[in-house]
Amino acid sequence: MTEAVEAAVPTRTARGHRKSLLQSEQSRGLALISPTFAYALVLLVAPILVVVAHSFWTQDYLTIDRTFTLENYRIALTEPIYRDLLMRSLVISLLVSFFTVILAYPIAFYISFHGGRYKGIWLFLITVPFWTSYLLRVMSWKVILGYNGVLNSGLMGLGVIDEPSTAFLYNTTAVVITLTHAWAAFAVLPIFVSLEKIDRTLIEAAIDLGDGPVRRFLRVVLPLSLPGVIAALLIVMIPTVGDYVTPKLVGGKDGVMIANAIQAQFGKASNWPLGAALSVTTMAVVTAMAGGIVLLLRWSRRLMR
Repeated sequence: MTEAVEAAVPTRTARGHRKSLLQSEQSRGLALISPTFAYALVLLVAPILVVVAHSFWTQDYLTIDRTFTLENYRIALTEPIYRDLLMRSLVISLLVSFFTVILAYPIAFYISFHGGRYKGIWLFLITVPFWTSYLLRVMSWKVILGYNGVLNSGLMGLGVIDEPSTAFLYNTTAVVITLTHAWAAFAVLPIFVSLEKIDRTLIEAAIDLGDGPVRRFLRVVLPLSLPGVIAALLIVMIPTVGDYVTPKLVGGKDGVMIANAIQAQFGKASNWPLGAALSVTTMAVVTAMAGGIVLLLRWSRRLMR
């Protein structure tokens, strides 16, 4: 009995030593990331708190009245122009996200399953368009879709149209095309990472069980790559709702989005509280929509199993 107790003492001591070592490593890790985390927290949370605070105030030219009011939210939620702009922005962001994922998935699939030792080169080539300014890429689409642009010239050369068309630029379609191109690479990378994590033996097992390419893709590859698809959708959808440069350059009056209205309130209109209320409303709606998309895709993933 005494020997068993004496043997248990070193074991407990070793466990306690390992536990204290782990705690010290955790403490060192927290101490290492704490300054960076605090810095990021200040830069992210502080501006949002300032915007939220402004949304409950009013402004008379340059004077801010800090009396609490919900008038700005009433205007943001009830005025038809802001409702329409928000709905248009959400529709555009969903369309851009959908088309971006549709275009990015085959590229990521090819690189992951058929890229071989050249995967790094393929991923490098995807980033080449980002060597130029975002503004230049938007302006290039303005040249392509313009009245005397590349698309009209090509269609006229093929005899499809007799004169240049104005239907390609300054509308919602132009905004969707430009944003889809601008965010395509951001969708490729998370899908590629998700495809790389798929255990190839599962695909081999599906082949041994007699599954064809389509059935194999639908039952094995697609469900396992859904995390990457969800990430790609969110990475594209959330920023595109707040994009105001692209609608301003290629959207015209039919492609104006909610971000353009927010920028106008903070700029020429000099009504920061209303701009803040529009910003907070947009953030809340986008957060709810992103959460709904995640839940929907997870539910669809369960159905595929």
